[in-house]
Amino acid sequence: MVRSLGKGVFMAMAAAAVLATGAVAAEYVSVVKDGVNLRSAPGTNAGVLFQLPLGYPLEVIGREGAWLKVSDYEGDKGYIQESLVGKTPTVIVKTKECKILSGPGAKEKVVGTGVKDVILQKVEQKGDWIKVTHASLTGWINKNSVWP
Repeated sequence: MVRSLGKGVFMAMAAAAVLATGAVAAEYVSVVKDGVNLRSAPGTNAGVLFQLPLGYPLEVIGREGAWLKVSDYEGDKGYIQESLVGKTPTVIVKTKECKILSGPGAKEKVVGTGVKDVILQKVEQKGDWIKVTHASLTGWINKNSVWP
């Protein structure tokens, strides 16, 4: 009896530990080619809500067969075929304008400017700073200026 009580206490503690860590990390994908349709329902007969550009980042919020239910940085939701997204990490500028810096810190030299809705490829992250690249520009941007 004592043995099973100990096991029950252990299981309760393990469950509490899982709950304390919060939800599972969000899954993000990016569009693999230009002009991909975001649809109102899963299926090629469903209405097209938007056409998405190459690299556009999306959060996966559900799955229905070969279709993903996704959300973008503005909270728009729709469906996209899973074959039209990949795992290349990208971010999108969500502020009107932001500085792209030479290193991960506010006092670093400005090497460029990001503007709203520009998609950048994410290279790495150090704390609040994300190293990004776009065309011939590489630099660091504060995570508060981009999504995800």
